[in-house]
Amino acid sequence: IVSEILRLNEDPNVQGLALDLPESLCSSKVLNAVKPEKDVDGLSNVNLGRLVCGDVYDCLVPPTVCAVMELLEDLGGKTVLLVGAGGAVGAALQSVLQREGAAVLSCPWKAPQLQSELCHADVVVFGSTKPSDVPMSWIKPGTTIISCSHDLLSEKHNYCQQNNPAAEKTVGSLAIAMRMQNMVKNMERWIQSQKYRKWDLHCLKLQPLSPVPSDIEISRAQSPKAVDVLAKEIGLLTDEIEIYGQTKAKVRLSLLERLKDQPDGKYVLVAGITPTPLGEGKSTVTVGLVQALTAHLNINSFACLRQPSQGPTFGVKGGAAGGGYAQVIPMEEFNLHLTGDIHAITAANNLLAAAIDARILHENTQSDKSLYNRLVPVVNGMRGFSAIQLARLRRLGINKTDPAALTEEEISKFARLDIDPSTITWQRVVDTNDRFLRKITVGQANTEKGFVRQAQFDIAVASEIMAILALTTSLQDMKERLGKMVVANDKKGEPVTAEDLGVTGALAVLMKDAIKPTLMQTLEGTPVFVHAGPFANIAHGNSSVLADKIALKLVGEKGFVVTEAGFGADIGMEKFFNIKCRASGLVPSVVVLVATVRALKMHGGGPNVTAGAPLKKEYTEENLQLVADGCCNLQKQIQITQLFGVPVVVALNVFKTDSPAEVDLVCKIAKESGAFDAVPCNHWSAGGRGAVKLAQAVEKAANQKNSFKYLYSLELPIVEKIRIIAQKVYGAQDIELSPVAQSQVDRYTRQGFGNLPICMAKTHLSLSHQPERKGVPTGFILPISDVRASIGAGFIYPLVGTMSTMPGLPTRPCFYDIDLDPITEQVKGLF
Repeated sequence: IVSEILRLNEDPNVQGLALDLPESLCSSKVLNAVKPEKDVDGLSNVNLGRLVCGDVYDCLVPPTVCAVMELLEDLGGKTVLLVGAGGAVGAALQSVLQREGAAVLSCPWKAPQLQSELCHADVVVFGSTKPSDVPMSWIKPGTTIISCSHDLLSEKHNYCQQNNPAAEKTVGSLAIAMRMQNMVKNMERWIQSQKYRKWDLHCLKLQPLSPVPSDIEISRAQSPKAVDVLAKEIGLLTDEIEIYGQTKAKVRLSLLERLKDQPDGKYVLVAGITPTPLGEGKSTVTVGLVQALTAHLNINSFACLRQPSQGPTFGVKGGAAGGGYAQVIPMEEFNLHLTGDIHAITAANNLLAAAIDARILHENTQSDKSLYNRLVPVVNGMRGFSAIQLARLRRLGINKTDPAALTEEEISKFARLDIDPSTITWQRVVDTNDRFLRKITVGQANTEKGFVRQAQFDIAVASEIMAILALTTSLQDMKERLGKMVVANDKKGEPVTAEDLGVTGALAVLMKDAIKPTLMQTLEGTPVFVHAGPFANIAHGNSSVLADKIALKLVGEKGFVVTEAGFGADIGMEKFFNIKCRASGLVPSVVVLVATVRALKMHGGGPNVTAGAPLKKEYTEENLQLVADGCCNLQKQIQITQLFGVPVVVALNVFKTDSPAEVDLVCKIAKESGAFDAVPCNHWSAGGRGAVKLAQAVEKAANQKNSFKYLYSLELPIVEKIRIIAQKVYGAQDIELSPVAQSQVDRYTRQGFGNLPICMAKTHLSLSHQPERKGVPTGFILPISDVRASIGAGFIYPLVGTMSTMPGLPTRPCFYDIDLDPITEQVKGLF
């Protein structure tokens, strides 16, 4: 019985459980196995506890008790005797009767004082069947008698005992009606629980210190809320989260169906000026902004961030949880394995890579017949195609389902992919910076029979599967995208896909949990989704569409979802609008453009910066001319934002070396250049309180007229789309395609991929293709060395110059400072 109850507890289609069991089986173990929210009999300890405490709204009164109360008149001052009413029903009866003003006594059938008690009672309630040796004559005339024997709840028994000499009333049929009423109440409650709920968020208090401690010290000094508490505060149901430890939870996509009629909140993108080694702090602004909106202005808000790769965490860049008093906590969990999404991507990516090489080997060493027999084997005397093989037959125009019915020509066509090894574009991946994997040779063992080829490893976040995870809108959509991934061409020049290799279903299985966004929190206890982290050069560099969509439903119509684009506005923001917004159908409300005085000084001609070396005086002393010269880059990024018709607010991250005059100058130039507002921010040192003015500016800007538009039509030729981005966004004079690039453009157009958006793979350190050119370069010709495609993700990516997809470790990587305390198990040295 308990096993069946536990199974029904987890069935989302069952909203209530009624236990119609013999009294001998209604043990505490059985009654308490029922989930309190499904307990229509109201007999679990949780329900009884709520009833006794007077929390009537959150509990269901047991049907027998409801029936007794329905039969009784005014009880004020009367003495009610409960006889043989023990257990859960007895406790519930006693509590409800006392609340109605009755004096309640309880007595077992064998009690020596039973006759005396029966003589004095105004109301007698039989909780179980009256023994024959207790005569009705012991009860004084005029006493109200109610029998609620458990047996009377069964329709197999006779309920019509109202004609007995003592005018005994029974609750049998009425109790069944009350149980049905409880079922209705439970269903009404469930329906109400499915609707959007107002947030009941309890923010965490911050006590910023000066000087500001290290990021990990700040993170560790704050005690995060349990993630199930946070989930409940923001309106998530218990069956919509999958908890990982104490501070992380996956959120199920079923929420989108539940809240499909809920209007979306406002959608804010945080972008930046062209990056410099000095850092601009986009993640810090993103976190500081939501802390200000929610913890200080009482406006629902959600941050949606990318999951960082472990490569840079152990390499040179460090983590990506924000910084100072504006970060996601616990930062060590955020920056390391999180919930294993990147590991799932690595497994799926490498399964596909293994399938490619194995298929080439098997085709090279077997006849058509042997290959076909192994691809479609006899199992238990039966031979049949798998679902994915039937789909391949249909794509080939072979409308047969019997493996024995194929002709020799059809067998060859089905069994051979004829992959051209020189065209393989699918690489293996690992989430570690390892420069020695940039070029490798595979197949050198004797068992591979001489099939040797050159290949490479990419870092895991460069996998097309990561880009698919970030752009997908559902499990079905993800599965279709995985199947469309082109991994090579065959010897006729036609694309070979993951679907052709028969691996789509397996990839979807490996990714089924990774598709769910991970819920975490900021230092001030406001919610954060961490999901997906595609490369911002060969991919689009934005967190997932699904995280944004779920967050937009949860914040409510007046709330805000703040997400971040990788690199500068010319790269991350342009891809956000032209690729991510096309995939999601979402329209952004505001762009927050992040800048710093010292980064602008570098764009104005300031000296180069060496990592780890002290900053030169140009960056630590007031220099208004250098700031003014560098604002050209800020002005250009504002202009790029205006191409898309979205209001822009400039967030100036303030450092202690910035003078008031420098800060005022940047804000003045930004406003004169078309920014809706420009606001100095101190969230790094003060938390959300330091970004309140930014939050207020964003709220006002979100109410401005929005004339969002894409930069180009998808119907344009590939080359024309590349040219529009180069000229309008980067400021190039024109583009120049290499013969290889032109050949690829022609091939993709012929294969039917010409209507995809463009994802430029270009250096992030300059608006041009030359990283040393700061400010706003002009008059340059943008060279396109190659053009590749991520068909599953849904974009074409032209390569501007060479583009490394596997970072290397520096002379002194971050891992020198990272350690584990073996006693406390605390991580040290992350930043």
